Amino acid sequence: MKHFFSRENTSLVVSAVAAGLFALAGVAWGLWMGSLMILFDGAYSLISLLLSLLALYVARLIRQPGNRRFPFGYAALQPLVIAVKGMTITLLCVISLAAAVNSILAGGDSLQFGLAVVFTFISVIGCALCMLYLRWSMGVNSSGLVAAEYQQWRMDTALSAAVLAGFIGAWGLEYAGQGHWAVYADPVMVLLVSAYFLWVPVRMTLNAVRELVLAAPPAHMERRVTAAVSAMGLSLEQVRMTKMGPYLVLEVSLPAEERRSPEVIRFGLYRALTGVAARPVVLVRAASDHDHMWPSLDVPGRR
Repeated sequence: MKHFFSRENTSLVVSAVAAGLFALAGVAWGLWMGSLMILFDGAYSLISLLLSLLALYVARLIRQPGNRRFPFGYAALQPLVIAVKGMTITLLCVISLAAAVNSILAGGDSLQFGLAVVFTFISVIGCALCMLYLRWSMGVNSSGLVAAEYQQWRMDTALSAAVLAGFIGAWGLEYAGQGHWAVYADPVMVLLVSAYFLWVPVRMTLNAVRELVLAAPPAHMERRVTAAVSAMGLSLEQVRMTKMGPYLVLEVSLPAEERRSPEVIRFGLYRALTGVAARPVVLVRAASDHDHMWPSLDVPGRR
């Protein structure tokens, strides 16, 4: 457990430092060159920095046990931060779309495309390295916060690669004497990239909101729980499940005729759920004959 939190903390620190460097470089270079695309990339990195620092703070809070004010701990802060991150990036994409349309209507932007190519090439390499590091960290031990950072850097890598291709194309148009078309390259790239990647933060937000409202966990976790429950000789109607932050929470209701003790059921499920991409928390209670076992709920795993 200690190793898990240490790896998570290190990954978030690396992400925050890298985001800070890219933010300073992108904003400064974008303002100097007057490039809307590079400025968008820098603004995205600046937002990433602020959100990474918030994620780092929340990661430390989650480790703390419950207290009088928060008797169930701080696990809900993880999906809350991810939701805020998704909504913030969505807002940036929408603002960038509006700015790109305005620039196109104003006649485009004239840039020094050679300098733009140099900057974006360096940006692609740096973003790809951060993305690969976070992907490796996710493989070592799963973390919702690190996964959100990975999605963020994957989006930034693809963004920088698309920008590099666009600037190279615009540079070629300018070299070929088609400068009247090249001036539209910068805002058109912002328009296309923002519209294409808008779904990534929207999906991130929706998944986080599902956790906040205690919806069923992701399908792959449901399948693991279904297999574990079946292996213990229990029916799905006896189990409710949800994912909250780093935890996969199961509530098991045992019928009155159940001969096994709650401890046997609990530890059996823990063993069956070893390796699942969340830390299981199993709550077992004895159900009376008058317990209808949530008749208004669907069986977990059904959609």
